[in-house]
Amino acid sequence: MSHFAKVEDGIVVNVIVAEQEFVDALEGTWIQTSYNTSGNVHANGETPLRKNYAGIGSIYNSTADAFHEPAPYESWNLNATTFLWEPPVARPDDPNKEEGKDVSWYEWDEDTTDWVLIS
Repeated sequence: MSHFAKVEDGIVVNVIVAEQEFVDALEGTWIQTSYNTSGNVHANGETPLRKNYAGIGSIYNSTADAFHEPAPYESWNLNATTFLWEPPVARPDDPNKEEGKDVSWYEWDEDTTDWVLIS
């Protein structure tokens, strides 16, 4: 059995596990997706399928034949290889990691388009 995403107007509205013959009898547009594919890499070393696994609310780009999540922030960029969103500024290294302390937490601030240390 395989995973299939129902796509309406470019948005994934349902995901099911079924045989191809079952999906062929369904109404609408159903596109196969792989639970093992993320960032255009297959977890088992096989050929990745459509860049990322399709979850409900994901976007299907028919031109690229790829699934991706909606943009988390307006300023972030969609990587054309992985179809994952990337911030315009790299997340800082954790200053506490090397000292063996608790891990610091950063969150994205869209107003400043930069990372903010919150702990």
